[in-house]
Order: sequence, then C-alpha cells, then structure tokens
Amino acid sequence: MNARLLLRCLVLLCVPVPAFADAIRVSLEARAAKGEGTPTLLVHILEPIEGFQVTLKRGDGQAVEVKGGGTPGVTRRIPLPQPDGRFHYEGALTVRFSDAEPATLPLSFDTELFGPLRLDVRKEDVDVAARRLRFTLSRSAGKTEVVVLMDTGKKAFEGEVDFHGAAAGTPLEVTWPAAEGRVMKVALKAFDTADFYTGVDVFPWQVDIPHEEVGFASNRADVPAAERAKLDTTYGLIRDALVKYGRFAALRLYVVGHTDTVGGADDNRALSLRRARSLAAAFRQRGLRVPVFYEGFGEQSLAVRTPDETAEARNRRAEYIIAVEEPSLKDAPFTPRWHPL
Repeated sequence: MNARLLLRCLVLLCVPVPAFADAIRVSLEARAAKGEGTPTLLVHILEPIEGFQVTLKRGDGQAVEVKGGGTPGVTRRIPLPQPDGRFHYEGALTVRFSDAEPATLPLSFDTELFGPLRLDVRKEDVDVAARRLRFTLSRSAGKTEVVVLMDTGKKAFEGEVDFHGAAAGTPLEVTWPAAEGRVMKVALKAFDTADFYTGVDVFPWQVDIPHEEVGFASNRADVPAAERAKLDTTYGLIRDALVKYGRFAALRLYVVGHTDTVGGADDNRALSLRRARSLAAAFRQRGLRVPVFYEGFGEQSLAVRTPDETAEARNRRAEYIIAVEEPSLKDAPFTPRWHPL
C-alpha cells in the first residue's frame, strides 16, 4: 500500500505566493514498495495556469526536472524513481500564469522506497508442543495478525500481536493458548512499521497411521497375496483420516520404508525404497486420490538397535504419515528426498 501525505508533509521554506492558494495544490505519496510503484509528487491544478515546472535535487545529488500543465481538475503525477531506502528532496515548484508573474513554492520532503518485505520461518522455529512460532522480518516490525487453526476446526487464537517497531532481523515470537486437537495451521500476516505486509501459512500438522506391518519375501518388494488384507485395513484407516481432516487443508500421504541390518547398507536402502513405492502404489490401486510420496531409509533408522547382519522383524517396517507439508521424522538419518508416486 502507499501512504498518501498531503501538504502538511511538505516543509515550506517560505510563505507561498497568494496565487497558489487558489491555483495549485501539492501532495506527496511518500512511500512505495519496490515493484509496486515509486514515491510520487502530485500537482493538483485547481485554476487555469499556463504551466508549471518542478525542479528537485535528491539527497545523493540526483536531479529531477519536470515540466507540465493542464486544465483545472487535472492532477499531474511526477514519479520519483530512486534506490531502496529513504531520501530527502529539496527544490521548488514554479507556476506560470497568463495574467501574473510566475510564482515559486519551495519544496522540502522525504521519501522512502522499500525492497521486498520478507518473512522467514524455519521448520525448527515451529514448536507445537510449546505452542510457539518464531520468525523474522526483513524490515522493522509493526504488528502481526495471527490465526491458529486446530484440526477440530476451531481456532485456538485469532488476533494481533504488536512488535512496537522491533528492528529488522529481530527474532519475533507468537504464542497461543492450549486447545483441543492438533495445530493444523498457523497463518501469519506480518506488517512493517509503514503498514506494508506479507504473509505465510505454516502447517505443522501430521498424523501417523497405525497399521500391521506387511511381510515381504527376502529381497523382494512385491506385496505377497497373503499380506494384502493388511493393506485393505490400513487403507480404510487412511481413508477415514482423509475424510475427517481433509476439509481443513489439502492433505498428502507419505510412505517410509525401513529394513533390518541383514545385507549391505546400500542394498538395504534401495530395497526399502522399492518396498515403500510398492506400498504407496497399493494404496493408489485401492482408490487413494491424494498426492503420495515415498522414501526409504534402509537400515539407517532402526526401531531396535542391533548388530550388523541381525534379522530383526521389528526393523522391517513402514511408516504411513498424513500431512499437509513434508512431515517431521524422528531420527531421520538424512533429509528425505521425497519421490512422488
């Protein structure tokens, strides 16, 4: 948005010639966001004139000179292109009349051009258990409008948090009271001190689907016929969760595969990835329509710590997670490279 400042924002260096009172009015759009415009001087023509000339010098020495005119009722806009930041201008507006001597109005004012307003939230800055979210703004912070939506459909919080002009880059924090359910979404709309704003929606929500593990044949990734009933049951739980929570956000299914320590680590990683894909495809074949992603950790994230070459059934497992954004995984050995099905 632009903040429009009228004549009171122009510092007059001398008493204007009386003709200005009826013929000309000057106002200033002093602030602008980069990419959305520039600060602008406006000359409002109220009575007949022959023309006008604006002569300005910016604080860094850059000169601006514009000639114009118009009939009563016309407003001439004079853009003031400038780099990011605050600048001071000094100069004058000279008006020519057909029946009087030219009159000059000295001008002195400040403008400001803002670069993009950035709001940064890292994954580790969202602490659902502590009911807290931290973030930073790239400019001085005015206030933030916050909405915290639970997966019950109710709002744990909706309101404003004032940051009183905290400097750019200062860690800022919003908190919310305890409420029934899990936090589905935290919506932030952050304003700088000039009332420019930006926003972000954060979705820390995820649900792990309980299930009975599918038993695969040694070094195989196809689901045995005798194990398919387990996937039927699990698919029913996934479908129920999607119906229950899908009205609040667009959901996805994430499938993670794990193996025990029998065999080489690289081979186990590849095997777990193939099995995760096989499970994901089985849910798709049963009618799943949401986006599905899969990853395999092999023997690198054991549920039960064992020596190498140990056959441990509890480590031959999968995880089924419903989430809006990439889920947080406990003891992930590396950042998942989620593969879309």
